[in-house]
Amino acid sequence: MSRKIIAFTGGGTGGHVFPGLAVAEQILKTNRDVDIHWIGSSKGMEKEIVERYQLPFHAIPAGKLRRYFSLLNFVDVFKIIGGFFASLYILKHLHIRVLFSKGGFVTVPPAAAARVLGIPVITHDSDLDPGLATRINAKFARIILVPYRESMENFARKERVIVTGNPVRSEILQGDPEKARLFFKIPQGKKIVLVLGGSQGARKINDIMASVVSRLVPEVYIIHQMGKRNFVESTVEGYYTTPFFTDMLPHVLAAADIVVSRAGAGTLWESGVMGKASLLIPLGMESSRGDQILNAEYFADHHAAVVLGSSPSPDMLYNAVHTLLEDDKKIKLLGDAALRLCNRDASDKIALIIQQNS
Repeated sequence: MSRKIIAFTGGGTGGHVFPGLAVAEQILKTNRDVDIHWIGSSKGMEKEIVERYQLPFHAIPAGKLRRYFSLLNFVDVFKIIGGFFASLYILKHLHIRVLFSKGGFVTVPPAAAARVLGIPVITHDSDLDPGLATRINAKFARIILVPYRESMENFARKERVIVTGNPVRSEILQGDPEKARLFFKIPQGKKIVLVLGGSQGARKINDIMASVVSRLVPEVYIIHQMGKRNFVESTVEGYYTTPFFTDMLPHVLAAADIVVSRAGAGTLWESGVMGKASLLIPLGMESSRGDQILNAEYFADHHAAVVLGSSPSPDMLYNAVHTLLEDDKKIKLLGDAALRLCNRDASDKIALIIQQNS
């Protein structure tokens, strides 16, 4: 029997890669006659992540899609065209049965190429409000997958839209809090605050944390993922910093009492399926399209997180953390609401849909 080959595409941030890997993991776990290849940017962060999961990676040129005027748009048009022809060759050469697009600008050329070749396209967006790449890919897609019922309103042909939730890697669900406590030597009873700035870190969160660490550390242990670009090794006892978590993240997340983070869909969902109370500092309009603000407001409206705004003062952050630390009932209420909002079986649902269309 010839093996089915499925192509995945996505990149730019961890939020476009890790959820896709969760789906790939589920497909490979349940079907031994399938191979999965990943199409991503030749210069993006996705190559390193995907190859760590031992999936074949195919690099294509990738141009950014901008909603505003920029001279770079003219340069990137040629990159997008190059990505389209590179994708045509990859998809045809590998005899791809279906293309799954997880998001990011790099996905548009493969989705367009798949449509030209008659290959089914399935696209998934993790945010409440889909990004420009997903809106374009929706024109090529046989099926559009969204996280929330409210997200369906963004698409004209709702018969092609399925609500699945957001996929989460199985390792996240298997975190052991005791492993984290042993690794960091955190005594029982000491509460833990986990600070996440996204896959590439967040300078604003790092700066705010630097201003409040000395006030928080006596009452809590802080574990802070800072990002590679802005990493500063901590010299404060009870405050651990790291550029990026890999194997330890599931255990740290399981151990955390409070998560301070951006409002990227992937981070929100990983915290949600683990029933964590979150304090959210969404990326603002000055450096994003506003998707994190909408994500944060959605969770706040469902009493599943507390939103501090895009530019909270150090005092605001300190007071929010301190108040929650003193209120175990509030921590539980937030975590329970997040758990109700975030289903754990999205990877299974999406994997089944992909295989049914291959």
